Amino acid sequence: MTHGRTLVSGLIRRLRLGAVASLIWSVAVSAAAAEPKEVTIASLDGTQLKAWVFQPAAGQPAGTVVALHGCGGLYARAGARQGKLNARHQAMAEMLLAQGYAVVFPDSLSSRGLTEICTEKMRSRSINQVQRRNDALASFNWVAAQPWAKPGKMALIGWSHGGSAVLSSTDAKRPEVAAQAVKPAVAVAFYPGCADALKKGYIPNTRLLLMVGALDDWTPPGPCVELGKATGVEVNVYADSYHDFDNPVGSVTLRRDVPNGVHRGQGVHVGANPAAREQSYARLRETLHAAFK
Repeated sequence: MTHGRTLVSGLIRRLRLGAVASLIWSVAVSAAAAEPKEVTIASLDGTQLKAWVFQPAAGQPAGTVVALHGCGGLYARAGARQGKLNARHQAMAEMLLAQGYAVVFPDSLSSRGLTEICTEKMRSRSINQVQRRNDALASFNWVAAQPWAKPGKMALIGWSHGGSAVLSSTDAKRPEVAAQAVKPAVAVAFYPGCADALKKGYIPNTRLLLMVGALDDWTPPGPCVELGKATGVEVNVYADSYHDFDNPVGSVTLRRDVPNGVHRGQGVHVGANPAAREQSYARLRETLHAAFK
């Protein structure tokens, strides 16, 4: 009975923490949300990519982060933020701006006429890691050409499908990556799919960190842990965490519309874990500070 009360108490505490974190984030953003500038970046495959650029209000950025969205795209599709960057992307932009960094969000989906690919089976997707890699490499080149960018002080981060794109865009075994003159000083992937990289003998061309949820049933942590053992990359596994654990709003839900994942046809769990979010953000800040100093 005591064990049951402890579990309930822990659940209530977590829900309260999530509610408080969501409220704080909502108040902060509504008070003064940073507004990005729209630019166009020519992908390596010729696609004219829409991209959003956040820059610190004062002074030259201490570094620039290229951020790759997941299969759901960049934008919120409902609520007060509909049509704008969703809560996760906006929160990341706000945090990075506070550290003095510029942030570039290339839009790989709507630039190709799509809003999301999460509900498509993997083999049916028209946008895969080839397109995402082309977009990421082109974004590196675009940043390097900007007068406000500092040479050598660029990072790459991504979530889920974008996290897998981080792996694809930093794989030294790929000819287009090996030929790339501009590369990030560090790369960070939140809950990527690591199975393909593990199978194909991924070799990182830069320092890499992986941020994964211990309970993730969409892109499971196991292959990422094995990839860490095989390559020496840093793998951070966050307890009691599912896919999208760094989202500043919402709670864990079951998405039955996703056909992929560990239990195909049964859906996947997604949602916030405030403690894991703060831990992963803290590690990200430490990593970027070391890379950009």
